[in-house]
Amino acid sequence: RFSQQQSFVQILQEVNDFAGQRELVAENLSVHVCLELAKYSQEMKQERKMHFQEGRRAQQQLESGFKQLENSKRKFERDCREAEKAAQTAERLDQDINATKADVEKAKQQAHLRSHMAEESKNEYAAQLQRFNRDQAHFYFSQMPQIFDKLQDMDERRATHLGAGYGLLSEAELQVLPIITKCLEGMKVAAAAVDSKNDSQVLIELNKSGFARPGDVEFEDFSQPMNRTHSDSSLGTPSDGRPELRGPGRSRAKRWPFGKKNKPHPQSLSPLGGPLPSALPNGPPSPRSGLDPLAILSELSKSVKPRLASFRSFRGSRGLSFHLQTVVTEDFSHLPPEQQRKRLQQQLEERNRELQKEIDQREALKKMKDVYEKTPQMGDPTSLEPQIAETLNNIERLKLEVQKYEAWLAEAESRVLSNRGDSLSRHTRPPDPPASAPPDSSSSSNSGSQENKESSEEPPLEEGQDTPIYTEFDEDFEESASPIGHCVAIYHFEGSSEGTISMAEGEDLSLMEEDKGDGWTRVRRKQGGEGYVPTSYLRVTLN
Repeated sequence: RFSQQQSFVQILQEVNDFAGQRELVAENLSVHVCLELAKYSQEMKQERKMHFQEGRRAQQQLESGFKQLENSKRKFERDCREAEKAAQTAERLDQDINATKADVEKAKQQAHLRSHMAEESKNEYAAQLQRFNRDQAHFYFSQMPQIFDKLQDMDERRATHLGAGYGLLSEAELQVLPIITKCLEGMKVAAAAVDSKNDSQVLIELNKSGFARPGDVEFEDFSQPMNRTHSDSSLGTPSDGRPELRGPGRSRAKRWPFGKKNKPHPQSLSPLGGPLPSALPNGPPSPRSGLDPLAILSELSKSVKPRLASFRSFRGSRGLSFHLQTVVTEDFSHLPPEQQRKRLQQQLEERNRELQKEIDQREALKKMKDVYEKTPQMGDPTSLEPQIAETLNNIERLKLEVQKYEAWLAEAESRVLSNRGDSLSRHTRPPDPPASAPPDSSSSSNSGSQENKESSEEPPLEEGQDTPIYTEFDEDFEESASPIGHCVAIYHFEGSSEGTISMAEGEDLSLMEEDKGDGWTRVRRKQGGEGYVPTSYLRVTLN
């Protein structure tokens, strides 16, 4: 009824429309800007990786040529020393009078042979030197500039694409700007629509009493013996002109407009807490209510707003912790995303094999039934009916299970893909290690995390190591011919759950399988044993 309330409702509606436009901006940014930039960033990473690989290949070729040059140089140096040594030996035998002619000829032949080998090594060293200089000039003057030009072009295209994203940001804001302007104008109109005078008149119309103003109080002369009548202008006089009934010792009170309200009599309360219509402040006591006290209390309890229990007391208690036990579910949701996908794939393959087996059995039973019908001497066709019915029931059941596992598998694959995308965008660096020792990767209780926040000098809770995140892993490890890399354990990890493996700080491990987005990496110890460990606990180097 009041203009201020109507304006407030109008402002709330405009704020709702304003929020809807901001949601539209957020949706446009996430779809047309953020998603496109994320895709383009992945493409840029692949292209950058390809250019770096090309540069590494060219550098490896140059290093290989340099090694060949060093080998030919060392060979030439060795052959020269041996030739010089053989020439000195031949000259010494030629000057020796005790040496035989055969020894002198043999020494001269050896010196000649060594000299010829040194000459060949010299020619090979010179050819290798020319080849290396040519390759080195090609590397530094042709290959490397081309690679740098490609990287420069890639970075320029990235900056251009990023600028286009900035433009889309401004366009998304400009698209909703007219509607937002209308919303703000509507707020201004609603603010201007507040009419204080009108609200006052409405309030007066709602609360006016309609009583007439009292007249002047007449003088009552008590010195003359006369019959005194009550003045109709008195505030304490009833409107019907009858004298007010007062008991002995009770004085008449005036009803001032701004006086304190009289408290109603306890017996004149209605079940909802207000005074009964028949109970007047100065009138006779009202009769007792027909409701009994229990009914009145029940009505009062219904009118009281219930209070919700507060959980703040649970948050601050250190001794209270909730240990969530992992429940093995049919869709393997208790496993990591990649392990869940593998298990669902196995179950789906098993169901398909069973389904095909039942279909083949049904076809065989049908053929057998046809044979029995054609040649009754071989058997009774009706004896096969129960088996055929059972096979049909099994086929229907397996089809339903296949559909169920296909739906779960699709959901698990989408979760794996989303985790991989998140790991590329968010997990650009590993989490900072704690001051003393890392928390166990499987701690999931609320109390453990709060204690780590409260004191950074206290060691991590031991009870967290007994509560793994994943109670089991996929033990069907694929056999690999050789590790794909090696890694070093940054922290100590105690593999307490199935599928994990323990490792000591600083231990060298063989990398068997990279992290697939679920935070776990498969490694192999030198002493034997293979399993999963947290990825954030490793320093990984790929081959």
